[in-house]
Amino acid sequence: MTAQARFKEESPASEAGEDSGGSNITAGRGNEAAPFESAANLTKAGDLVLLVSAGGKRNVLRLEPGRQFHSHLGTTRHDDLLNLPYGTTVQSHLGHALLLLEPSLDDRMTRIKRNTQIIYPKDAAMIVQRLSLRAGSRVIEAGTGSGALAIALAWAVAPTGRVYSYEIREEHLSVARRNLTQMGLLQYVELYHASILDGFAQTSVDALVLDVRTPWLFVDKAHTALRPGSFFAALVPTTNQVTQLLAELEKGGFADIGVEEILVRKYKPVPDRLRPDDSMVGHTGFLISARPVVDPSEPRRWLSQERKRYEARKALEERIADEEVRRAQDLAEGQHPKPKLP
Repeated sequence: MTAQARFKEESPASEAGEDSGGSNITAGRGNEAAPFESAANLTKAGDLVLLVSAGGKRNVLRLEPGRQFHSHLGTTRHDDLLNLPYGTTVQSHLGHALLLLEPSLDDRMTRIKRNTQIIYPKDAAMIVQRLSLRAGSRVIEAGTGSGALAIALAWAVAPTGRVYSYEIREEHLSVARRNLTQMGLLQYVELYHASILDGFAQTSVDALVLDVRTPWLFVDKAHTALRPGSFFAALVPTTNQVTQLLAELEKGGFADIGVEEILVRKYKPVPDRLRPDDSMVGHTGFLISARPVVDPSEPRRWLSQERKRYEARKALEERIADEEVRRAQDLAEGQHPKPKLP
């Protein structure tokens, strides 16, 4: 299933050439749907909804009276999707069944218009966790791209938090603004058309994530923008990028540094034949997380134990190498490397 945008062309019924009698849609709610039909559980104009076909195809659309949704399964009128409880089965004018659901965060992220490679939901979920985001958090993102990660960040910090998203390419920012608007999350995001080489306009934020090609160039800018002890993360696809970023984080006043690769394998949900899917989204990137700290006297004391053991081993190897050079020089000068026995 591709993560391509599923927003279809929609048009008022008068423009679509449909019969004024409508699409003959019926709601397959059954007798048990009544307890769920409170006002809070019913769809209404302006809601973002998900339509799932019997074949598993997923389409996200915003309900607008008088408009229609067109697919290979037929026409579905928005009016016939209003005032229904989520979980209702409806039918297109061709008689094909469609399941009406509330779109998940995964649906919102992967079914958007894109002009860049978007961050996968599995990576976004771990980024949100590593940044320790919650309602009210203030988080900086660079760069915006098509806005998929901004959607996940805004979802996590709403309704009282704020996302500050930086993007140097105006065409990307335009697409991201449209996608955030479609998902109803733009009110929680401030978009900046600016280079982060000049730093960030915000200070003392709770979290910061870099989704740029050379994140190590902006470690000092990130440290300035973050409050001490807050949360930093970056996503890069290759190991050499990880290496350069780790070196800069160690020099730049960061501690509690971690590196992870996130892999998720789906299974076919067949009780009598449970097995993994034939294909999976494998490596998408390495997630590097860290915490900005203040320790003027000894900043390297907070390096990981693995890093300290490595440094100790390297220091020992250097001492051994120096001793071997000294002994070779002694032998060349005719001196015994050890004193003669009496």
